[in-house]
Amino acid sequence: MTDIMPLRVLTDSTAYLPPELIERHGIGVVSLAVSRQGENLREVEMDLPAFYRELSAARELPTSSMPPLGEFEQAMTQAVDRGEQVLGIFISSEMSGTYEGALRAAELVEAEHPGAQIAVVDSRSNCMQLGMAVLEAARAAEKGADLEQAAQTARAAIPRSRFLFTPATLDYLRKGGRIGSASALLGSALRIRPILSVRDGQTVAVAKVRTQRRALKQMIEMLKADAERAGLEELIAHHIGDEAAGQELASALAAEFGREVTLYPVGPVVGLHVGPGAVGFVYRAKEPLSP
Repeated sequence: MTDIMPLRVLTDSTAYLPPELIERHGIGVVSLAVSRQGENLREVEMDLPAFYRELSAARELPTSSMPPLGEFEQAMTQAVDRGEQVLGIFISSEMSGTYEGALRAAELVEAEHPGAQIAVVDSRSNCMQLGMAVLEAARAAEKGADLEQAAQTARAAIPRSRFLFTPATLDYLRKGGRIGSASALLGSALRIRPILSVRDGQTVAVAKVRTQRRALKQMIEMLKADAERAGLEELIAHHIGDEAAGQELASALAAEFGREVTLYPVGPVVGLHVGPGAVGFVYRAKEPLSP
C-alpha cells in the first residue's frame, strides 16, 4: 500500500483567517505588503487600529504590493522538503499579481526539486470568500484528500460562496482603482450607499440605496433568498476599522439566522482600497449560487 503524501495548504494574508484557524489547520500564509511614506510593511505585522486612524487622515493613499517571490519560494520549498504536497489558494488574479507570483514560484521550486507536487488555485476573490475556500481544502486534506482532490474542493467552494459588503464611501475604491464595473456608481450625483460583491474576480455593484440601514437590510434579504434556494453552511461577518458597526451587523445576522456569527477584521491591503467604515459578510451555501 502506497503512503499518501501529506498536503500543506498555502494562502495569502488577504484571506484574513484568524491565527487560531491557521494554527489548527496548519495553513501557511504569505503576506502582501503596504507601502506608505517610503516604508514597506508586511500586512501581517501591522497594527490595524493605528493604520485605519492614519488612513482616515491621509492625503495620499498608501499602496499595496504582492508578496516577494522569495517568500513564495521559501514557503513552498519548506513544505516540499518536509515531504508534503503544496496547494496554494490566493487572492483573485484580477485584484493582485499574487496568483501569478505563486505560479512563477511553483515553477522554480519544481525545477529545483524534481518530483515536487504543487498546485495553485485562483480564488477569484479575497477576504473570507478566499478564506472559506482555503478552509474547505484544508479540511479535505485532513480527511485524506490528495493534491488534485483538495484543489477541486477549493474550486468547488468558490461558486458556493458570496461576499456582500457596503463601503462608507466610494472614494477609496475610486482612488485605488479597484472598483471594477462598479465604477458606474461614481457618476451618480446622488448620495448613495452601494451594495458591492465580487464577481468574475472583480468588485461589482449589485444594488444601491440611500442609507446604510437600508443597505444592510437588503444585504440580509439577499442572503435569506440564497439560503432558501441553496442552503446555508457558513456565515462570517467582516468590518474595516469599525468594530462596533461590524458587531452590530454580526448580531443582526445571528438573530436572523439563529446561529453564532463570528466577526473578522479586514486588514490593510484590502482595507485601504475599500476604506474605513465598511461592513459586510461572506457566506457559503450547500449548492452553487446564481451569479
